[in-house]
Amino acid sequence: MDFDAALDRALTRLHDEGRYRTFIDIERRRGQFPHAVWTRPDGTEKPITVWCGNDYLGMGQHPAVLAAMHEALDATGAGSGGTRNISGTTVYHKRLEAELADLHGKEAALVFTSAYIANDATLSVLRSIFPGLIIYSDALNHASMIEGVRRGGGEKRIFRHNDVAHLRALLAADDPAAPKLIAFESIYSMDGDFGPIKDICDLAEEFGALTYIDEVHAVGMYGPRGAGVAERDGQMQRIDIINATLAKAYGVFGGYIAASAKMVDAVRSYAPGFIFTTSLPPAVAAGAAASVRFLKTAEGQKLRDSQQLNARILKMRLKGLGLPIIDEGSHIVPVHVGDPIHCKLLSDMLLEQFGVYVQPINFPTVPRGTERLRFTPSPVHDPKEIDALVGAMDALWRHCALNRAEISA
Repeated sequence: MDFDAALDRALTRLHDEGRYRTFIDIERRRGQFPHAVWTRPDGTEKPITVWCGNDYLGMGQHPAVLAAMHEALDATGAGSGGTRNISGTTVYHKRLEAELADLHGKEAALVFTSAYIANDATLSVLRSIFPGLIIYSDALNHASMIEGVRRGGGEKRIFRHNDVAHLRALLAADDPAAPKLIAFESIYSMDGDFGPIKDICDLAEEFGALTYIDEVHAVGMYGPRGAGVAERDGQMQRIDIINATLAKAYGVFGGYIAASAKMVDAVRSYAPGFIFTTSLPPAVAAGAAASVRFLKTAEGQKLRDSQQLNARILKMRLKGLGLPIIDEGSHIVPVHVGDPIHCKLLSDMLLEQFGVYVQPINFPTVPRGTERLRFTPSPVHDPKEIDALVGAMDALWRHCALNRAEISA
């Protein structure tokens, strides 16, 4: 086989379809987020404003987080030195897991290197723990959940997105004695819509199923202590396994699950994705714990309120321009473009002409024909930055609309 030719064909296909992904080389500067510096391919630099980051509350720059990381770095050094089972468990990991268990009102928590790994490792190992387990998965679940369900083998059922009636029909059609688990998300990140948590928990109780929720885009952001949408809606105690991240609202790195002590112990003992992976550096665990701790407080609530206000303002102003906003009530602000080439063009022009950085979202992250720009306003985006973004979108949207019309003609 001509491997080089096969690689060329694969990459050319991405370019031809307008969905080749380009890394933007940016440098975040301490204390200045969302401002950063973009290094162009020719080596020149341009100041930019980041509008697509997942550091939703700016905690990656927060003094309490940085101080905790400096303390742990000076005390322990850089790496953890091993897996959690072999020399890689420190006091910082234990403190972080205690903070997370407390956050979600669970007996225990287990930290992974990412929420992707936490989803994949946990969902794939559950059938070893519960033989014959049937997993019911929302059609729009994250790729990490899909991969975990697939790798675990066994029976699975895919229910239409947020369609509780379809889920009920699938549950009712299966053997009542079979062990069951319903896997879904609290916020689906591409449209920003919410999962029907209470209705799914009601069905789980009716059919004797476990519940597994991904709160990745909600922890730190919702609920009186930032535990997520399940906390906000008073449903947290009805969830058996909560998955979430430390890399978005908490501004650091890593993922975790929170559950009963027995559930966590079983996953810890059986999941290869946990057993055979080097643990987080202690400084990262310390920073994450400090971030979780801070966002439980009234000061954390002020950040959440400010972020939600900025999201509402941005949605209102973009809607005022007539842009096709997908508004499901969450903090995520997607603008539907519907074409990968125009989506990339808009992104490139915003960056080069206006210093606005927002990454195009194309297939396979979203279905073909639903390509979009996905804005993530934060408490540290001030009114002038919102003005600049709205002005840029106003100018470029009309420009791209004219281009589309010319191409169609």
